[in-house]
Amino acid sequence: MQQGQDESFGLGVRHLTVRLSDPNAKWREAYLLEETRIRNALGPMALDIQHFGSTAIPGIKAKPIIDILIGVPRLEDGLACIGPMEKIGYDYAGADIVPDDHLFGRGITGETRTHLAHVVEYQGFNWRRNIFFRDRLQNDPALAFAYEELKIDLAQKFAESRAAYTGAKKDFIDKVLAEAGLA
Repeated sequence: MQQGQDESFGLGVRHLTVRLSDPNAKWREAYLLEETRIRNALGPMALDIQHFGSTAIPGIKAKPIIDILIGVPRLEDGLACIGPMEKIGYDYAGADIVPDDHLFGRGITGETRTHLAHVVEYQGFNWRRNIFFRDRLQNDPALAFAYEELKIDLAQKFAESRAAYTGAKKDFIDKVLAEAGLA
């Protein structure tokens, strides 16, 4: 996907900051285009690729960054993704930001992120957590609205600290995940 397409999909947030956007039906299309690029780059190494995060939840505000979950056979296989992901414009952010997760970012400039790809063990703990949380919010509009309200409040409090914003959502997320024994 080219820079102009990222902008036409309403994507992009300055690195490490928080800004929420109104829901955008084009986010699904942006994900599908990126999924194809990643599948072509990683081939059979990617056992499954899923859209997750708030841009995958219809009707709620979200940081306009497409979160992509890439399942590989073993967590260590995430290192083999570095070269192919760099060829399609992703920077490797490391495996020490989110436990058991190789994180890759892509953006319009070095300071603006449009996509975050999380490479995890397929059907492992992080895979199951992320898919379960996404599915719960997609299937429960009241829960999705409660999550959106929390996000709006936290985005105002932590506009300049994405880490603090993400950390402050943890209790809500853990409560939802506890239903499935995934907290």
